[in-house]
Amino acid sequence: FTPPPLSIGEEVGPPDFVGIGVQKCGTTWWYQLMMTHPRLFHRPDIHKERHFLDQFGVAPFGASDIERYSGWFPRPQGTATGEWTPDYFGLPWVPLLLKRAAPEARLLLLLRDPVERFRSGLAHMRRMGNPLGPSVIADALQRGLYHRLLDDWLTHFDSEQLLVLQYEQCVADPAGQLRSTFRFLGLSDSEMHHDQSTEPSRPVDAPPGSRTILDPAIRRRLVDYYESDVMRLAGQLPELDLTLWPNFSHLSGGKGARDGGPNSPSRRA
Repeated sequence: FTPPPLSIGEEVGPPDFVGIGVQKCGTTWWYQLMMTHPRLFHRPDIHKERHFLDQFGVAPFGASDIERYSGWFPRPQGTATGEWTPDYFGLPWVPLLLKRAAPEARLLLLLRDPVERFRSGLAHMRRMGNPLGPSVIADALQRGLYHRLLDDWLTHFDSEQLLVLQYEQCVADPAGQLRSTFRFLGLSDSEMHHDQSTEPSRPVDAPPGSRTILDPAIRRRLVDYYESDVMRLAGQLPELDLTLWPNFSHLSGGKGARDGGPNSPSRRA
Protein backbone atom coordinates (compact mmCIF):
# COMPACT_ATOMS: atom_id res chain seq x y z
CA PHE A 1 0.00 0.00 0.00
CA THR A 2 2.99 2.31 -0.45
CA PRO A 3 2.36 4.82 -3.25
CA PRO A 4 4.58 4.55 -6.33
CA PRO A 5 7.29 7.16 -7.03
CA LEU A 6 6.29 10.10 -9.20
CA SER A 7 7.51 10.41 -12.76
CA ILE A 8 8.74 13.72 -14.14
CA GLY A 9 5.92 16.22 -14.53
CA GLU A 10 3.43 14.31 -12.38
CA GLU A 11 1.51 15.56 -9.37
CA VAL A 12 -0.72 13.75 -6.88
CA GLY A 13 -4.00 14.46 -5.18
CA PRO A 14 -7.33 12.84 -4.37
CA PRO A 15 -8.91 10.89 -7.22
CA ASP A 16 -11.14 12.86 -9.56
CA PHE A 17 -13.42 9.84 -9.95
CA VAL A 18 -13.87 6.48 -8.25
CA GLY A 19 -15.67 3.53 -9.77
CA ILE A 20 -17.26 1.77 -6.80
CA GLY A 21 -18.85 -1.28 -8.41
CA VAL A 22 -19.99 -3.81 -9.29
CA GLN A 23 -17.96 -6.98 -9.79
CA LYS A 24 -18.71 -8.87 -13.06
CA CYS A 25 -20.57 -5.92 -14.54
CA GLY A 26 -18.02 -4.95 -17.20
CA THR A 27 -16.02 -2.46 -15.13
CA THR A 28 -12.63 -3.31 -16.67
CA TRP A 29 -14.03 -2.98 -20.18
CA TRP A 30 -15.69 0.34 -19.35
CA TYR A 31 -12.60 1.73 -17.62
CA GLN A 32 -10.52 0.92 -20.70
CA LEU A 33 -13.01 2.73 -22.92
CA MET A 34 -12.91 5.75 -20.60
CA MET A 35 -9.14 5.92 -20.94
CA THR A 36 -9.52 6.72 -24.65
CA HIS A 37 -10.22 10.31 -23.60
CA PRO A 38 -7.02 12.40 -23.79
CA ARG A 39 -7.74 14.21 -20.53
CA LEU A 40 -8.09 10.99 -18.53
CA PHE A 41 -4.79 9.58 -17.34
CA HIS A 42 -3.89 6.07 -16.24
CA ARG A 43 -0.35 4.96 -15.52
CA PRO A 44 0.19 1.50 -17.01
CA ASP A 45 2.14 0.29 -13.98
CA ILE A 46 -0.82 0.94 -11.64
CA HIS A 47 -3.86 -1.35 -11.70
CA LYS A 48 -7.30 0.21 -12.11
CA GLU A 49 -8.32 -1.43 -8.80
CA ARG A 50 -6.41 0.18 -5.95
CA HIS A 51 -8.20 -1.76 -3.14
CA PHE A 52 -6.58 0.74 -0.77
CA LEU A 53 -9.66 1.23 1.38
CA ASP A 54 -10.31 -2.51 1.75
CA GLN A 55 -7.86 -2.76 4.65
CA PHE A 56 -9.59 -0.33 7.03
CA GLY A 57 -12.60 -2.37 8.13
CA VAL A 58 -11.19 -2.67 11.66
CA ALA A 59 -8.16 -0.37 11.36
CA PRO A 60 -7.78 3.35 12.12
CA PHE A 61 -7.93 5.73 9.16
CA GLY A 62 -6.12 9.00 9.76
CA ALA A 63 -4.50 11.91 7.95
CA SER A 64 -1.44 9.90 6.96
CA ASP A 65 -3.64 7.25 5.36
CA ILE A 66 -5.53 9.91 3.41
CA GLU A 67 -2.19 11.28 2.19
CA ARG A 68 -1.04 7.80 1.17
CA TYR A 69 -4.28 7.22 -0.69
CA SER A 70 -3.82 10.45 -2.67
CA GLY A 71 -0.31 9.28 -3.50
CA TRP A 72 -1.80 6.48 -5.58
CA PHE A 73 -3.16 8.97 -8.12
CA PRO A 74 -0.26 10.50 -10.02
CA ARG A 75 -1.15 12.47 -13.14
CA PRO A 76 0.31 15.15 -15.41
CA GLN A 77 -1.05 18.62 -14.78
CA GLY A 78 -4.31 19.25 -16.61
CA THR A 79 -5.47 15.64 -16.63
CA ALA A 80 -7.89 13.72 -14.41
CA THR A 81 -7.42 10.30 -12.90
CA GLY A 82 -9.11 7.80 -10.63
CA GLU A 83 -9.65 4.15 -9.88
CA TRP A 84 -12.33 1.50 -10.22
CA THR A 85 -12.43 -1.02 -7.38
CA PRO A 86 -15.69 -3.04 -7.71
CA ASP A 87 -15.42 -4.42 -4.17
CA TYR A 88 -15.89 -0.95 -2.68
CA PHE A 89 -19.64 -0.99 -3.30
CA GLY A 90 -20.25 -3.80 -0.82
CA LEU A 91 -17.79 -2.80 1.94
CA PRO A 92 -19.79 -0.87 4.58
CA TRP A 93 -16.88 1.20 5.87
CA VAL A 94 -15.73 2.50 2.48
CA PRO A 95 -18.35 5.26 1.81
CA LEU A 96 -17.45 7.15 4.99
CA LEU A 97 -13.69 6.78 4.47
CA LEU A 98 -13.84 7.72 0.81
CA LYS A 99 -15.88 10.82 1.71
CA ARG A 100 -13.07 11.82 4.06
CA ALA A 101 -10.30 11.04 1.57
CA ALA A 102 -11.91 12.35 -1.65
CA PRO A 103 -14.99 14.44 -0.81
CA GLU A 104 -15.30 15.92 -4.33
CA ALA A 105 -14.80 12.69 -6.26
CA ARG A 106 -17.34 11.69 -8.90
CA LEU A 107 -18.63 8.16 -8.35
CA LEU A 108 -19.34 5.64 -11.10
CA LEU A 109 -21.52 2.58 -10.57
CA LEU A 110 -22.07 -0.05 -13.26
CA LEU A 111 -24.98 -2.44 -12.63
CA ARG A 112 -26.12 -5.65 -14.32
CA ASP A 113 -29.16 -7.88 -13.96
CA PRO A 114 -28.42 -9.20 -10.43
CA VAL A 115 -29.22 -12.82 -11.33
CA GLU A 116 -26.80 -12.68 -14.28
CA ARG A 117 -24.24 -10.93 -12.09
CA PHE A 118 -24.57 -13.74 -9.54
CA ARG A 119 -24.16 -16.40 -12.23
CA SER A 120 -21.12 -14.67 -13.68
CA GLY A 121 -19.66 -14.18 -10.21
CA LEU A 122 -19.84 -17.90 -9.47
CA ALA A 123 -18.18 -18.68 -12.80
CA HIS A 124 -15.42 -16.23 -11.93
CA MET A 125 -14.82 -17.90 -8.57
CA ARG A 126 -14.65 -21.31 -10.25
CA ARG A 127 -12.09 -20.04 -12.76
CA MET A 128 -10.04 -18.71 -9.85
CA GLY A 129 -10.11 -22.19 -8.30
CA ASN A 130 -12.06 -21.09 -5.21
CA PRO A 131 -14.44 -23.61 -3.66
CA LEU A 132 -18.07 -22.48 -3.67
CA GLY A 133 -18.73 -22.76 0.04
CA PRO A 134 -21.58 -21.05 1.89
CA SER A 135 -19.64 -17.83 2.61
CA VAL A 136 -18.64 -17.43 -1.04
CA ILE A 137 -22.20 -17.94 -2.23
CA ALA A 138 -23.56 -15.58 0.43
CA ASP A 139 -21.07 -12.90 -0.64
CA ALA A 140 -22.08 -13.36 -4.29
CA LEU A 141 -25.75 -12.93 -3.33
CA GLN A 142 -25.14 -9.80 -1.25
CA ARG A 143 -23.31 -8.08 -4.12
CA GLY A 144 -26.57 -7.96 -6.08
CA LEU A 145 -28.63 -6.12 -3.46
CA TYR A 146 -28.04 -2.86 -5.26
CA HIS A 147 -30.70 -0.72 -3.59
CA ARG A 148 -29.66 -1.73 -0.09
CA LEU A 149 -25.99 -1.03 -0.80
CA LEU A 150 -26.63 2.19 -2.72
CA ASP A 151 -28.48 3.69 0.23
CA ASP A 152 -25.29 3.51 2.30
CA TRP A 153 -23.38 5.47 -0.34
CA LEU A 154 -26.02 8.14 -0.71
CA THR A 155 -25.88 8.73 3.05
CA HIS A 156 -22.39 10.14 2.54
CA PHE A 157 -22.33 11.44 -1.04
CA ASP A 158 -24.72 13.76 -2.86
CA SER A 159 -26.72 12.08 -5.62
CA GLU A 160 -25.24 14.59 -8.10
CA GLN A 161 -21.84 12.99 -7.51
CA LEU A 162 -23.06 9.58 -8.66
CA LEU A 163 -23.57 8.19 -12.15
CA VAL A 164 -25.33 4.82 -12.41
CA LEU A 165 -24.87 2.93 -15.67
CA GLN A 166 -26.49 -0.30 -16.82
CA TYR A 167 -24.11 -2.87 -18.28
CA GLU A 168 -26.74 -4.02 -20.76
CA GLN A 169 -27.30 -0.48 -21.99
CA CYS A 170 -23.55 0.10 -22.31
CA VAL A 171 -23.28 -3.06 -24.43
CA ALA A 172 -26.19 -1.96 -26.63
CA ASP A 173 -25.00 1.64 -27.07
CA PRO A 174 -21.36 1.98 -25.97
CA ALA A 175 -20.72 5.19 -27.90
CA GLY A 176 -23.71 7.00 -26.42
CA GLN A 177 -23.14 5.80 -22.89
CA LEU A 178 -19.45 6.67 -23.12
CA ARG A 179 -20.31 10.22 -24.16
CA SER A 180 -22.64 10.46 -21.17
CA THR A 181 -19.87 9.20 -18.89
CA PHE A 182 -17.46 11.81 -20.19
CA ARG A 183 -20.01 14.59 -19.74
CA PHE A 184 -20.61 13.46 -16.15
CA LEU A 185 -16.86 13.77 -15.55
CA GLY A 186 -16.84 17.27 -17.03
CA LEU A 187 -15.03 16.24 -20.20
CA SER A 188 -15.88 17.56 -23.65
CA ASP A 189 -16.98 15.23 -26.45
CA SER A 190 -14.89 17.26 -28.88
CA GLU A 191 -11.73 16.21 -27.03
CA MET A 192 -12.39 12.49 -27.40
CA HIS A 193 -9.25 10.71 -28.48
CA HIS A 194 -10.69 7.80 -30.43
CA ASP A 195 -11.86 7.98 -34.05
CA GLN A 196 -15.47 9.09 -33.98
CA SER A 197 -16.22 6.79 -36.92
CA THR A 198 -15.02 3.74 -34.99
CA GLU A 199 -17.51 1.97 -32.76
CA PRO A 200 -16.14 1.34 -29.23
CA SER A 201 -15.30 -2.27 -28.49
CA ARG A 202 -17.75 -4.68 -26.89
CA PRO A 203 -16.85 -6.73 -23.77
CA VAL A 204 -15.15 -10.04 -24.42
CA ASP A 205 -17.37 -13.07 -23.84
CA ALA A 206 -16.39 -15.67 -21.25
CA PRO A 207 -14.35 -18.59 -22.64
CA PRO A 208 -16.44 -21.49 -24.03
CA GLY A 209 -17.28 -24.00 -21.35
CA SER A 210 -16.62 -21.56 -18.49
CA ARG A 211 -20.17 -20.22 -18.16
CA THR A 212 -22.23 -21.30 -15.16
CA ILE A 213 -25.68 -22.58 -16.11
CA LEU A 214 -28.31 -21.99 -13.45
CA ASP A 215 -30.93 -24.64 -12.80
CA PRO A 216 -34.38 -23.15 -13.60
CA ALA A 217 -35.54 -23.69 -10.03
CA ILE A 218 -32.47 -21.87 -8.68
CA ARG A 219 -33.02 -19.03 -11.14
CA ARG A 220 -36.61 -18.65 -9.93
CA ARG A 221 -35.40 -18.62 -6.34
CA LEU A 222 -32.87 -15.89 -7.17
CA VAL A 223 -35.51 -13.79 -8.91
CA ASP A 224 -37.70 -14.05 -5.81
CA TYR A 225 -34.74 -13.14 -3.60
CA TYR A 226 -33.85 -10.00 -5.56
CA GLU A 227 -37.29 -8.86 -6.67
CA SER A 228 -38.12 -6.50 -3.81
CA ASP A 229 -34.67 -4.90 -3.95
CA VAL A 230 -34.97 -4.41 -7.73
CA MET A 231 -38.38 -2.80 -7.27
CA ARG A 232 -36.97 -0.35 -4.72
CA LEU A 233 -34.01 0.35 -6.99
CA ALA A 234 -36.35 1.13 -9.90
CA GLY A 235 -38.19 3.58 -7.65
CA GLN A 236 -34.90 5.15 -6.62
CA LEU A 237 -33.55 5.36 -10.20
CA PRO A 238 -36.48 6.31 -12.47
CA GLU A 239 -34.43 5.85 -15.63
CA LEU A 240 -33.42 2.28 -14.81
CA ASP A 241 -34.58 0.16 -17.75
CA LEU A 242 -35.89 -3.12 -16.39
CA THR A 243 -36.68 -4.32 -19.91
CA LEU A 244 -32.92 -4.80 -20.25
CA TRP A 245 -32.97 -7.22 -17.31
CA PRO A 246 -34.95 -10.23 -18.63
CA ASN A 247 -35.23 -11.77 -15.17
CA PHE A 248 -37.09 -8.66 -13.98
CA SER A 249 -38.73 -7.30 -17.11
CA HIS A 250 -42.10 -8.30 -15.60
CA LEU A 251 -41.61 -5.43 -13.15
CA SER A 252 -41.24 -2.80 -15.88
CA GLY A 253 -44.95 -2.43 -16.63
CA GLY A 254 -44.06 -2.34 -20.32
CA LYS A 255 -42.12 0.89 -19.96
CA GLY A 256 -38.33 1.22 -19.84
CA ALA A 257 -35.79 3.99 -19.64
CA ARG A 258 -35.25 3.71 -23.38
CA ASP A 259 -38.45 5.73 -23.78
CA GLY A 260 -36.38 8.65 -22.53
CA GLY A 261 -33.53 8.07 -25.00
CA PRO A 262 -30.52 5.78 -25.09
CA ASN A 263 -28.03 8.33 -23.83
CA SER A 264 -29.54 8.95 -20.41
CA PRO A 265 -27.75 6.85 -17.79
CA SER A 266 -29.66 6.34 -14.59
CA ARG A 267 -29.16 8.81 -11.77
CA ARG A 268 -31.03 9.15 -8.54
CA ALA A 269 -33.64 11.90 -8.77
